[in-house]
Amino acid sequence: MKLLLALFSLALPAAEVVAMPGQSPIINFRIAFRAGAANDPAGKAGLATFTAAMLSDGGTKAKTRQQLLDEVYPMAARFSSQVDKEMIVFVGTTHAENLEPFYANLRDALLTPGWREDDLKRIRDAQTNALKLSLRGNNDEELGKEVLYEQLYAGHPYGHVNLGKLSAIAAITMADLQGFYKAHFTQANLIIGVAGNYPKGFVERMQKDFASLPKSSPAAVKLPALKPMAESRVTIVDKKTRAVAYSIGYPIAVTRNHPDYPALLVASDWFGKHRSSGGNLYNRMREIRGLNYGDYSYIEYFPNGMYQFEPDPNMPRRSQIFQIWVRPVEPPTAHFALRLALFELDRLIDRGMTESDFETTRDFVARSVNLLMKTKSAELGYAIDSKVYGIPEYAKYIQDALAKLTYAQVQAAIKKHLRKDRLHIVTITDNGEALKKMLVADEPSPMKYNSPKPGDILEEDKTVATKKLGLKAEQITVIPEERVFQ
Repeated sequence: MKLLLALFSLALPAAEVVAMPGQSPIINFRIAFRAGAANDPAGKAGLATFTAAMLSDGGTKAKTRQQLLDEVYPMAARFSSQVDKEMIVFVGTTHAENLEPFYANLRDALLTPGWREDDLKRIRDAQTNALKLSLRGNNDEELGKEVLYEQLYAGHPYGHVNLGKLSAIAAITMADLQGFYKAHFTQANLIIGVAGNYPKGFVERMQKDFASLPKSSPAAVKLPALKPMAESRVTIVDKKTRAVAYSIGYPIAVTRNHPDYPALLVASDWFGKHRSSGGNLYNRMREIRGLNYGDYSYIEYFPNGMYQFEPDPNMPRRSQIFQIWVRPVEPPTAHFALRLALFELDRLIDRGMTESDFETTRDFVARSVNLLMKTKSAELGYAIDSKVYGIPEYAKYIQDALAKLTYAQVQAAIKKHLRKDRLHIVTITDNGEALKKMLVADEPSPMKYNSPKPGDILEEDKTVATKKLGLKAEQITVIPEERVFQ
């Protein structure tokens, strides 16, 4: 049975509640604040993430972290934080029979944090390791995506990875954490989300509890216009790795509340839907040629894509990028793979989709959008995002838009928002200088296969192998791994 989505307004006019009462004994919380990494002060990149972790993974004023863990573990409950550029969300899940003790700890974690020095040291070490070892050292695919965002948004509030900079994390003090908390964890920034079979009056009790937060109304961080890209650029991260990963992209003006969003969503899903064998990039690069594992495209930020099939909610942004993700490629075929990805992008822009592909993809998107909300926590998250974007409930919004969408509108959106030039290409590879020389030389890169290929593919390969990238040495920057996120 479809549960009723009820939206409540708090007594304080700027704060909001998204409530989903239902019969499920699992109670889900999403306590969101409209602030994030874009609010990190100069020289303090990573402060938002650090502050959120101090609340979700530290103690409260009354209890140490270990005491909280000892209480929550037998409940089989969960509590964590997620930080993006313009939203911090605290996600909690518990069974209804443990609602009261779980909520008491959640409430105290957010309203009366402990601010203990041992928590600060432990979380600093964890955040440093997540950035230096997990992301930079061991995850080439995610590393490429995050470097791409840093390059495209250099000098912009979005211009650093949410985890921050290593030098900044090392310098963050308890006063910095408390200052960020006081400035941004306010009633005006707050959206309370709760779903499940919670008791009557519980939402009102939460409203009353969180009314203890400051009433200040900080303005949303100003996002300056991005400097137009005059030419394509390449950033090569030189690190010891066995394969090559590519992230290619550029900013677009389309977010969920843009009229062209449904049309561009259909085009992107056809071109390279994440973890789908139906995408054109996947078909042309992996299925037919066996070049690599994954070839996808995106019109919204999608972190941790190598671990999951659907994006997490609660990462609303006022600025997005179009991105192609190619991973991983063997070094001998890396030049050809880049040319092929760009060849397919050119073909998408020149030809668009066929009308048959449009109809098939439109129907697929209309049906699959419900899978994004296959858990109540995700549904709650998408409801919060829709409130932020000012759109109807997401699945209905997409399905209603697709019902009216035409083939001509998709073709027009492709022409309007996608482009062949002024790209930023990020490459993770060993011996970056050698790749730079190869790209500048622009010599043919013929493919050799271990098994027979159709004649039309071999003919197409001849065109791909000689595709001119037109890159000059001054357009390509090679940086050693140890300088990334420093």
